[in-house]
Amino acid sequence: MGLLMSKEPPQPVVLVPPLFDFPPLAARTRMLESSYDMLFGKLALKSLFEDYFDEARHFTTRILLKPLDDPHVDLVATVSGPLDHKLGHVANAQFRWQSDVDDPHTFVDLSVGNTDPVLQIRSCAYYPKYGFGAFGIIPLLSKNRISSEDFGVMGLRYGTENLSFGMTVVPIHKPGEFPRSAWFISKMGRVTAGVKYEPLYGSKEDFKLKNMKNWSCAVGYGLGSGSPLSPSFNFCLELANSSQFIASFYQHVVVQRKVQNPFEENGIIGITNYLDFGFELKTRLEDNNASDKSQDSTFQVAASWQANKNFLFKGKAGPLSSTLSLAFKSWWKPSFTFSISATRDHTVGNSSFGFSIRAENLREARYERADPNFVMLTPSMEHIAESVLWKDRTRPFNQSDISVGNFDGLPKELRPLGKFL
Repeated sequence: MGLLMSKEPPQPVVLVPPLFDFPPLAARTRMLESSYDMLFGKLALKSLFEDYFDEARHFTTRILLKPLDDPHVDLVATVSGPLDHKLGHVANAQFRWQSDVDDPHTFVDLSVGNTDPVLQIRSCAYYPKYGFGAFGIIPLLSKNRISSEDFGVMGLRYGTENLSFGMTVVPIHKPGEFPRSAWFISKMGRVTAGVKYEPLYGSKEDFKLKNMKNWSCAVGYGLGSGSPLSPSFNFCLELANSSQFIASFYQHVVVQRKVQNPFEENGIIGITNYLDFGFELKTRLEDNNASDKSQDSTFQVAASWQANKNFLFKGKAGPLSSTLSLAFKSWWKPSFTFSISATRDHTVGNSSFGFSIRAENLREARYERADPNFVMLTPSMEHIAESVLWKDRTRPFNQSDISVGNFDGLPKELRPLGKFL
């Protein structure tokens, strides 16, 4: 009896839930894009401004499944369209094979859809040891082949932790259309700077290197490890096509609050929340004489709050419209996500709704446990049962390790996207 009375109370812990969608799906195909289009906070801003903001009077249904017997392959199928059934819907499916389960940068995928291209194959091979990669996008079946890109695009890239450059070409191109695009980016401490060459038009004169409208440049200042367990921010200034100035800011904040759930254990005293904020301002530098000046300068702001592993609240506002969104996610196997968005059109003064449903088992992030000061992460009983994730774990994972970039003890879903630019 005395032994029972002297039992120590459970150690206070703080829940650290996974992000709704980390890593983002766009990160799986980032080797097909130029580093210029992925860096400077652009990937994070794209997710903040677009994910779970369902188009007004539209619905989206998406299924992301991976077979249990072969984790190297997966299928993503999407059906979307307006709620008015008289209008056409867009449907596509993508079958993907990935060489390494933990490395998404070497893969082959085959996509089919009811819009151009009807059948397309994409492939990428990247060798981290040497920093070189090659990729290609080949439309196999297409209703219309108008531009050179409709016949395929191929590219080469090189990347280290502080340098990235590459180029893309079209195998079937007109004279003077070489290269199709190119980029060069360098990182010095917390400052990243880069340039991109990409013609926007199709005539021979438009492809000349001396045409300043084909060039874009950007400089960004960023801080953070890239893991959702660490705060980060990025500020960027960009001159796009020598005609548009873009200023953007993105910040990811990790905060803790008291648990307001009576069903949690007594030892759980708090929970970690994720707050994201983004701002983007675009100003056209050209002096157009057109009477419509609405597109000369535009801006948008967005914010999101993940209260726990199940609920995500998002909102964005701009001069033309504002949108609020609520997403609920159940972490079953597969997980199900339902989101609904309300959009207010400021030009006509009416409101409308959109919604989406998703089923997924591609990302399987789970709860972590941390002490009240977020100093040490320890595995839960669910993690201990997952021997694959924790077979190399010999000690608790410290927050100090996260600060210095040591993420080996974390599940792969919570690690940064990669240690190269």
